[in-house]
Amino acid sequence: MGRSPLLLLFLIILSLAPPPITKSQTTNTQNVTSINVGALYTFNSVIGRAARRAIDMALEDVNLDHTILPGTKLNLLSQDTNCSGFLATVEALQVLEKNVVAIIGPQSSGGSHILSQVANSLQVPLLSFSATDPTLSALEFPYFLRATQSDLFQMRAIADIVDFFQWREVTAIYVDDDYGRNGIAALGDELAQRRAKISYKAGFGQAADLTEITGLLLRVNLLESRVYVLHVNPDSGLSVFSVAQKLGMTGSGYVWIVTDWLAAVLDSNGYGLGYGYESVDADPKVFNLIQGSIVLRWHTPDSDLRNRFVSRWRNKRGNTDSGSGLNAYSLYAYDSVWLMARAIDQYLKTGNSVNFSTDPKLHDVNGSTLHLAMLKIFNGGKGLLQNLLSTNFTGVTGQVQFGPSRDLIQPAYDIINVVSTGSRLIGYWSNYSGLSVDSPEILYRKPHNFSGESRKLYDVVWPGGTTQQPRGWVFPNNGQPLRIGVPNKGSFKQFVSRGSNSGSNSNASGYCIDVFNEAIKLLPYPVPCSFVLIGNGTSNPIYDDIINMVAQNKLDAAVGDIAIVKNRTKIVDFTQPYAEAGLVILAPVKHQSSSAWAFLKPFTLPMWCVIGAFFILVGIVIWILEHRRNDEFRGTPREQIATMFWFSFSTMFFAHKQNTVSVLGRLVLIVWLFVVLIITSSYTASLTSILTVQQLTTGITGLDSLIASRNPIGYQVGKFVKNYLMEELSIPESRLVPLSTIADYADALKRGPQGGGVAAIVDERPYIDIFLSTYCNDFRVVGQEFTREGWGFAFQRDSPLAVDLSTAILTLSETGDLQRIHDQWLSTKTCDSEDTDIGASRLSLSSFWGLFSISGAVCFLALIIYFVKLYIQYEKHYKKSSDTTKDHVAPPNQQKEPKYLASFSSFKDLIELWNTKEEDLIKKKRTSGEMSSKSSGHGSLTSQHSMD
Repeated sequence: MGRSPLLLLFLIILSLAPPPITKSQTTNTQNVTSINVGALYTFNSVIGRAARRAIDMALEDVNLDHTILPGTKLNLLSQDTNCSGFLATVEALQVLEKNVVAIIGPQSSGGSHILSQVANSLQVPLLSFSATDPTLSALEFPYFLRATQSDLFQMRAIADIVDFFQWREVTAIYVDDDYGRNGIAALGDELAQRRAKISYKAGFGQAADLTEITGLLLRVNLLESRVYVLHVNPDSGLSVFSVAQKLGMTGSGYVWIVTDWLAAVLDSNGYGLGYGYESVDADPKVFNLIQGSIVLRWHTPDSDLRNRFVSRWRNKRGNTDSGSGLNAYSLYAYDSVWLMARAIDQYLKTGNSVNFSTDPKLHDVNGSTLHLAMLKIFNGGKGLLQNLLSTNFTGVTGQVQFGPSRDLIQPAYDIINVVSTGSRLIGYWSNYSGLSVDSPEILYRKPHNFSGESRKLYDVVWPGGTTQQPRGWVFPNNGQPLRIGVPNKGSFKQFVSRGSNSGSNSNASGYCIDVFNEAIKLLPYPVPCSFVLIGNGTSNPIYDDIINMVAQNKLDAAVGDIAIVKNRTKIVDFTQPYAEAGLVILAPVKHQSSSAWAFLKPFTLPMWCVIGAFFILVGIVIWILEHRRNDEFRGTPREQIATMFWFSFSTMFFAHKQNTVSVLGRLVLIVWLFVVLIITSSYTASLTSILTVQQLTTGITGLDSLIASRNPIGYQVGKFVKNYLMEELSIPESRLVPLSTIADYADALKRGPQGGGVAAIVDERPYIDIFLSTYCNDFRVVGQEFTREGWGFAFQRDSPLAVDLSTAILTLSETGDLQRIHDQWLSTKTCDSEDTDIGASRLSLSSFWGLFSISGAVCFLALIIYFVKLYIQYEKHYKKSSDTTKDHVAPPNQQKEPKYLASFSSFKDLIELWNTKEEDLIKKKRTSGEMSSKSSGHGSLTSQHSMD
């Protein structure tokens, strides 16, 4: 309400007030003996009756407690607001005339909105124990405080319950005032954070009669959602259940989640939801109305203080006080009085005084009978407000303390399930840890945990007495079948096409349609649907347009060969995929004709040359290493050359007869035989492939070569392939050629890029399989499947039918029916040469240079070692012999040998040593040694005879 209408209301009220008694503008009160505090609530209401006794008890306790306001009496000036915002304003102004420092109340959220404006102007704090509207914020209403929990937390608890049972839509039934309207708005925000929503808001006026409520619930019952959140006033809430029962809306399949008003009604009547005292026998009529409901109630921890209060309440309650029993509002009203008393006590103890002053803006107009001076500003309002915010004590509701947002800390709710014989506690909700079966007091001592695994509730007995969780939705009972969009294509009609009978569900047929129909039959409820053909049947429709129609509510669902891709999942929900449909590349091939020289094709010419050179090289190396020790590598020069070549080339077939006896020779041979094994195996495989190969005509062998080439690429019109090639693979649109039918595919591939056709076609695997069943010999899939999409049925976001159909599709897969439908529509002849190699290439030196390098290195190393050993032998044998010869004195007339002849003689000796068989050399050494010994012995004897 705006400020101007509010002031006009004040003027009307003040015109009826008596003239002021005092003439001074400021009233000072020193040595305060009493403090006036107002109280505004509806006496004759469920909340008011419970609060009135609690307020009286609290006032009595405060004035008897000498530690609180010593020497000062707290006066409580109560006024009945009669459930009226207008009367609440009138009563509030009458209370404000009596110099009250604060007001406990108002009871209603609507009255709090109005009076908060007055409180802001007069700086009088308002402390409400029952106004739960979340929009009563501290920024707009700084002098309004809530000594109870905001409905923001209650709606958060309800959203968690909805999310716990995995419902995605609810219907909100509420009283259309500030309390109901703003509470449901908060619920919508909380549900949105959990990917759920309020599908319909059904509000009714405070004065609505049963006829209006009946009409409202009839409209609600025609809707899809069966999860109802009932947020109304305690005094009229049961009438909604009464009408719902008559309409059959409290039976199986329905869900009722009720805010704290119902707990207050049942607690007030003692129907088993009380706080520790004996309940009266449950009224069967009442519990038949609400059986199976989930009810929230403010959680108050069990404590001695609360138990003593409950005991006093029971002793004070008379037998005739029907409907005035204890409920949660009683506890919060009791603590509100104590909170106010403690704040005033702290205010006075800090040396503050109670004084009021008139607002200069509110003055009497000449000739007017209005007495605006009656409204005074409490000068200590800001100080008292701060004392209220800083007060911290333990009351009957638990810890009473305001948090940074000026809400009470540690909000929590009991979650109660009403059954036919009473009620049962199924869990708790707290802002600290969400849903749990452990009490909040236990969880406060544990680390903070909001994980999904920690969310628990006990089993619920739902409406109708069943323990099976309701699905939460049905098909709207409005006589309208689901509008199912079906692409009416001009090609690949095995998947989806126009049926024979127009105007019914048989106006579409095909593999996709049969899968959908079989899945629908598995649902535990009937699904009326009507197929709407999209397209003219000659050209393919744009599939993205069909998906957009679903997202824009022009269609309820889309059924067909629709791929599940990223951009579509952002606007619709898909079922479980019922078919795999990854992208593949289709290319033309030609059969290679055989020739007389086909056996040379496995290797390139450089490869053949290197192989031949290595055969000769290895033969030479083995001959060098074996010549001195192996008789098989000796003989006449002609025989040795023949042996060398025969040994070398016979290793190709592992048929060499000569044995190697040297270690180095065996090492070279082992490495070479390994190389020969690899070469022969590769040759055999390549030759086999070449003799049966089909050669690609365009050179495209996979995705990389497709992207790198500049040739045109074909795609199916209407499908997502075009966007994928452009956006994901960065292929320019100029290279893309749209194609529609199987004949278009074949013609474009046969003509090729030079003839105005395409080099390859990119499409989903099921279409390519259908194509190859007709054109088997001339085209093949090249490369691997490079995406992993699937086909699914598209529904509007958060449609529960998508989840149920996913389960049905999995059932079809497990029972084999999905494969049966596939074989019925798509069982085609297989390509005999489907597995034939495509585009086999000749083996080049680049594939084997590592092997040849290893073999060459081993040969070179063996020769180095061999010649080093040979040279050492030469030094030991021939050099020593030469030195011995030099020791003999040459005749004087003998000429000295030229140096070049000496070098030639040494090389000749080295060759002679290499050509000498090692066994002969050893025998020669042995004979030379014996002769040397004999010569030495003969010389010794001659010397001895000479001496004699």
